[in-house]
Amino acid sequence: MRSSSLAFPLTATVIAALLFAVGKPMQNAPSVSVLRVPEGGVQPQAEVLDGVVHLIYFTGDATAGDLSYMRSRDYGRTFSSPIRVNRQPGSAMATGNIRGGQIALGPNGQVYVAWIGSRTAQPRAASDSAPVLYARLNHAGTAFEPERMVNHLSWGADGATLAADGSNNVYVFWHAQPPGGKDERNRRLWMAKSVDAGRTFAVETPIFGDGNGVCGCCGSRALAGPNGSLYVLVRSATKIVHRDIWLLTSSDRGSSFQGSDISEWEIGACVMSSEALLSSPRGILAGWESEKQVYFGRVSAGMNHVETQVDAPGSGNNRKYPALASNARGETLFVWTEDMAWKKGGSARWQAYDANLRPVGPEGRADGVPAWGLVSAFARPDDSFAVMF
Repeated sequence: MRSSSLAFPLTATVIAALLFAVGKPMQNAPSVSVLRVPEGGVQPQAEVLDGVVHLIYFTGDATAGDLSYMRSRDYGRTFSSPIRVNRQPGSAMATGNIRGGQIALGPNGQVYVAWIGSRTAQPRAASDSAPVLYARLNHAGTAFEPERMVNHLSWGADGATLAADGSNNVYVFWHAQPPGGKDERNRRLWMAKSVDAGRTFAVETPIFGDGNGVCGCCGSRALAGPNGSLYVLVRSATKIVHRDIWLLTSSDRGSSFQGSDISEWEIGACVMSSEALLSSPRGILAGWESEKQVYFGRVSAGMNHVETQVDAPGSGNNRKYPALASNARGETLFVWTEDMAWKKGGSARWQAYDANLRPVGPEGRADGVPAWGLVSAFARPDDSFAVMF
């Protein structure tokens, strides 16, 4: 495949951040470099498997654009030519920051993507609402199969996410109304499961929300762990005002789930939040936001709660959209955005932590996160990190 360099103009702030974070590491802090999404894209989602970085991102009109996929075999220095994920042009959207694509990797680098369809996406779900769309890369790695709708019973979908394990199981999650649902108290988190590497999916089933509801325009995040385990982060809307983050876990490949409330937030409005989940050398890490601050922590061995909760250092303005990366030494890079709002960009911030989740080195910063943007991060073989936006 044709490769192209990721050269791009750097602002003085970005250059200063790179010189500070890369050129002068303090307290043995891992170095951090900044990458801009190719094609001027937004909402990068990067996953690494067997030395290959798999990247999806959004381009075009925020209300009706496209998802693209690239891979890099040199950890982000060059990328392959883009492959469009959605066969229907303009069938993805980025408004609200949480409706773009999410990526999951199966055995041998099989690529799966899920997203909420735009106003032009077909077919429509119940009540002429947005479809939850899913596509997988063909085995040759040259094109995505035609996308498919996986929400057949629920309507008003949002917050799509997915996970894939090493046994050819693929799980797509989203939250939506059941038939006859009226408001956020009725919303449920739904799951559609495939047992044949994403070829076919069973009809969706609700797995959370009865008595709790789900925050209507917030994201969710899923991860497949070892030995048939599954992890999902979602925000509730109990009595409309209790918008807490819940950690849902399954030890039987999605046949049953247990839930625990890991972060309370009392607010009578949708906060359009996102979450992060990562399988690290020291266990599963979870990240989330609450009351304009971001947090992360290690999920307990019993999968029931988050221990050693850490909040981002210092103070900032409207911290949102957390991302996590971990290197072979067990160090973690916690990344988030600041100063972002509806149709407004902001800055990326990050802090490195050692294997015991103690901060190492200074906080890093780079300006220029675009409107509707997100941040993503991954580790390189030399234990350095890359932040992408």
